[in-house]
Amino acid sequence: MTRQVWTRAMLAEAGISDRAVRTRLRHGGLVRIARGTYMTREDVDALDPVGVHLARARLVGSRLDVDEALSHVTAAVVHGLDVWDAPLRRIHVTRPPTRSCRVSDDLHIHTSDLDGDVVDVDGLRVTSLARTVVDVARTLTRPRALVIGDAALRAEPTAHLDLPRILAACRGRTGIVAAESVARLVDGRSESVGESLSRLHMIEAGLPMPDLQHEIVVRDGRRYRVDFLWRELGIVGEFDGAGKYTERHDLLAEKEREDALRDLGLEVIRWNWAELSRFHVVVDRFERARRRQQARRAALERETVIGARYNPLR
Repeated sequence: MTRQVWTRAMLAEAGISDRAVRTRLRHGGLVRIARGTYMTREDVDALDPVGVHLARARLVGSRLDVDEALSHVTAAVVHGLDVWDAPLRRIHVTRPPTRSCRVSDDLHIHTSDLDGDVVDVDGLRVTSLARTVVDVARTLTRPRALVIGDAALRAEPTAHLDLPRILAACRGRTGIVAAESVARLVDGRSESVGESLSRLHMIEAGLPMPDLQHEIVVRDGRRYRVDFLWRELGIVGEFDGAGKYTERHDLLAEKEREDALRDLGLEVIRWNWAELSRFHVVVDRFERARRRQQARRAALERETVIGARYNPLR
């Protein structure tokens, strides 16, 4: 359901005086969500911060000129991407460099050539997914940008084809080196915020890069898709998001799945949201699993050598 956003002018047209607005604000029936912009308390309570940002974006987007577009994190919100931890106070708009830029508490107007990288999303002019990835990668922290970039490629896998062209067009602009770094890392196979952040932590910790969302066939023919697989090391990694296993039958099914993977000789390590902030715990877990696999393989090699030396049938 679309929630109504009101400007002061719209409230006046509806017959609500400035005095009535102040009274409703004081009593909590009306909430100021940006300068001169309001929503009812009921509508605000029905939305999370991303929903409020989207409602504001719809209002701003409906008033854009034909050479302007919603951009940066606002475009990510309109596209429906994960915007984990991204600052949502300002609505972002991009217009040509021949026009003025402006930054206020609630609005950031950027100036840049859009180069045709504009699409229509529910009647709003919005930067394309690839252009949005580059813009957020230039202006947000690496973890926030990677989360949005992964989500963009998850929504449209071919978007990565446009990244080199857009990066080249933005060369020389602030943050382009950071954007090029993020563009090399984005991967639409990461299916959640936690998986994207896990991958970034792995890179920063110097761990070898795993395959993502790899399908494994166990002995009874069932197929399981794992979050991370270090194939040569024989290690599976699983990120447990909040609420992933809330029912007893889910827990039992996951135990059965893990037992089947271990029956193939795989080590399985898991981590959760809390451990993302102290990823050294996960690194230690990974290293212990690697040592166990090395010991297991060494033992198998010894058995093979001994068996070759002693063959009663020779």
